[in-house]
Formats: sequence, structure tokens, C-alpha cells
Amino acid sequence: MILALVLIPALAGIVSFTVKSSRTRRTVLVSTAIVHLALTGAAWLWRPEPIFDGWLCLDALGLVFLSVVSGLFFMAAVYAVDYLAKEPSGTRRDFEESALFVNEPEAIFAGCLLLFQSTMTLVTLSHNFGVLWVAVEATTLSSAPLIYFHRHHRSLEATWKYLVICSVGIALALLGTFFLAHAAGLASGNVPLVVEELIKNASELEAPWLKAAFIFMLVGYGTKMGLAPLHSWLPDAHSEAPSVVSALLSGALLNCAFLGILRVGQVLGAAGLGEFAQSLLLFFGLMSVLVATVFIIGQLDYKRMLAYSSIEHMGIIAIGVGIGGMGVFGGLLHAVNHSLAKGMLFLVAGNILAHYRSKSTSAVSNMFAGLPRSSVLWMAGFLAITGTPPFGSFISELSIIRAAFASGHPIIAVTLMVALGVIFVGMASIFLRMLYGTAPNSGQNLPLAKESLFSFVPPAVLCLAVLGLGLYLPPALNQVLLEASKLLGVK
Repeated sequence: MILALVLIPALAGIVSFTVKSSRTRRTVLVSTAIVHLALTGAAWLWRPEPIFDGWLCLDALGLVFLSVVSGLFFMAAVYAVDYLAKEPSGTRRDFEESALFVNEPEAIFAGCLLLFQSTMTLVTLSHNFGVLWVAVEATTLSSAPLIYFHRHHRSLEATWKYLVICSVGIALALLGTFFLAHAAGLASGNVPLVVEELIKNASELEAPWLKAAFIFMLVGYGTKMGLAPLHSWLPDAHSEAPSVVSALLSGALLNCAFLGILRVGQVLGAAGLGEFAQSLLLFFGLMSVLVATVFIIGQLDYKRMLAYSSIEHMGIIAIGVGIGGMGVFGGLLHAVNHSLAKGMLFLVAGNILAHYRSKSTSAVSNMFAGLPRSSVLWMAGFLAITGTPPFGSFISELSIIRAAFASGHPIIAVTLMVALGVIFVGMASIFLRMLYGTAPNSGQNLPLAKESLFSFVPPAVLCLAVLGLGLYLPPALNQVLLEASKLLGVK
């Protein structure tokens, strides 16, 4: 099953490069997403055995993130059917700068999208730090062409920034992996770089090299995760990529990068260096929330606003894990909630962009008149992403704040609450202006849009999912989150 999870989307991606029929290609895309989702569902019932001496293994931590990747990719694939059908293949004019450009061939887009799913899946299954590093790097290479889909100068700039900054980060993560290997070599001369083996021999690992490994891997994978101040690639990439790609970047890829940090955190926890790792996570997490707060207020581009919101929520997740105890549970639950809510918002943002042909918040107003279905989801998405009850994000954020008070971190708890309050007000002004405002020269007089089921149902399902997690936490998910928390040192 583990090999099937990785190879099926990889092979489907290769096939998609050669298929000439758009209809066949889109069928392959959705069919692969369905098969992947079915395999992931089966993994909840029958956890597959590790393979390759434990290099690839599906534990509770990996299962949480794999489920997010698989579920979100399925929704994105369904949404992409309608999105690709509406994208003309010839020369078109850029609505922002009136320059001419030609979209990337659909075969490349669909193929890279499936390879992106395969590489993210590999990240969730990797227990060997070398394989993990290769998988994270592969996510960069497979997703870069997706960001460059529109092939105009802004998408080119965003792609280069993504490649250069993430490559620097991944180089630092490689250095951290070398330090980890050095620490393992000092212990017995031959400890494999497998998570379980390193944990088993944790007491013999050299603490200075372990600390150095964590710092470099935190900075390296943290760059990919979008933690401030290493986040500068993220707003451009999320803003210029097609919305279906932005949903995957924010909802799935950032989690995968965080999983890399959690894996090395497991080793530090077993070696008695958990507090060292937690203090760094708290620092970067809090900084991310504060930086995002500054940039969200008065943001003029709604896709960039969502991107900065992703930075904020990565910070919240890092704070949850950094606090420890029930904060870890809250952080993992928040990773799920954020993926669902942000995936929904980016897909709806794609509907808004297609109708109003602008990413400017001042050019979009009175949405209920032009996009009634998407408007409802846009409003629901705002409530979900800002942690408003009864959405699941409220439960996870509340768990983190309660854990902060209970563990003796009142300053962090109060700072987080103030930042969340400021972000709520800042985002409310933008969302409400877009939904109800009457800005001059806006699209308020545009005719009623035809919102197809493919563009409406996927974000609606994601909305219901994050709402459902606020009303009822399934026992199976609760059990897996508890199991994953134990892997991160929670007793």
C-alpha cells in the first residue's frame, strides 16, 4: 500500500505528460485522486507495514498529514476540471498589466500536479532523513512549474523567488541532516538515519550536534513552511499561482515542511532536548503570527492576504507544538482545520478572480449580487479562518491558548489572543467590504456569474468539513491525534 500511495500518482503524472486529449487527462487526474483517497482511507482501517527497513512507514503523525494531502488534493482535482476548461490555450491578455502571455500546456500542469501529490505523499511516509530531504526537495521541483502556469513576468518572478529561497532553505536542511548523521556516527558508528533507530539510540547521540541539526533543519524546512522571517517567497507564490495550486501550497505543502521539523523534533525529545526544540518553535511561531498581523492589516490584494494568513497559522501551529502537552494536540488539530479552511478560501478566491478579473480588494464589492454561492463560502471561510465558533479552528486555537496558560506561558497566550483579535478586525474589514461594499469602478454591476458545480462543490465540502470538526471530533481522528501527540513526547 505504501508504494502504491507514492507510485500511482507518479505514474499517472508521467502518463499525463503524453496524453493529448484534455478530457482523458482530466479524467486521469480525478481518477488518480479518487484512488489515492481510497488508499488513504484504507490506511485508517489497516495501517500498512513499514518497508525498506523502516525507511518508509506510516505512523499516526504521517497519517494525519497524508489524509490532509489526499483529501485536499481530491477537492483540488475536481475543482481543476472546471478551472482548466475555462483557461484558453492561445495568447491572452493579462488583466492586470494588459501584456500578452500564453499559459503553460495543460499536459505539463496536470502532470506536475500529480507528481506534486506523489512527492508530498512521500514526505508523509519518509522516516529516513535522507529520503525526507529528497522528498521535500522534489516537492519544490514538481510545484515550481505549477506556480509558473500563466507564464507572465509576475509568475516568473514568483517562481524564481520560490526556487531560490526554498533552495537556500533546503540546502540548510541538508546541512542539518549531515549534522544529524554526524551525531549518529559519534554514538555507535553506524546508526541509520531512521527516526525510530535514532530515537532508540537517542541517549548516545551527541547533544551539541543534535542541537545544531535541529537549528539548521528548523531554518531549512521552516523556510519552506513559511515561518517568519523566512517567508518572503510565500506571498508572491500564493498570489501568482492559480488558485487551485495556491490551495495545495497553503493547505498541504506547508504541513509537509512542518512534518520535517517534527521528525527531527522527535529525536531531540527522545534525547532529552525537547525544551530546546520547543523554545525555538515558540520563538519562530510567535514571530510569524506578529509579522502576519502587520501585513494582513490594510492588505490590498486578497490572495496575498490569504498568503499572510497562512504564515499566521503556521505560527499558531508552531506555538501549539512548542508549548507542549495538550498544545501539541491543539497544534495538530489546527493543522487539519487550517488546511480545510484555507483550501476552501483559495478555491473561492479563484472564483472571485475569474469573475471580477482582479485581485485587488478595492475592485471587488457587492459580491452577493454577482457571486451568491461563492459569497456565502467567502463569508464562511472568513469565520473559519479567524477561529470563530462553531468552526473547528475555534476549538484548536482555544486548545492552544488554554495549553499556554496551563503550561505557564501567559505572555505568549495573551500576545496570541491580541494578535488574533487584531487579525480578525483587519480581515473583517476586507471581507465585509468585498461582500457588501460599493466601491467605484468595481465589479458591482457585473452580470450574475454562472457558478458551476465543479467550482462550488469542492470548497463547499471543505467548508462543511471544518464546520463539522467544530461540532464533532470523530473518535478515530481524536485517537490518531492523541497517538501522534505521544510520538512528539506528550505523555
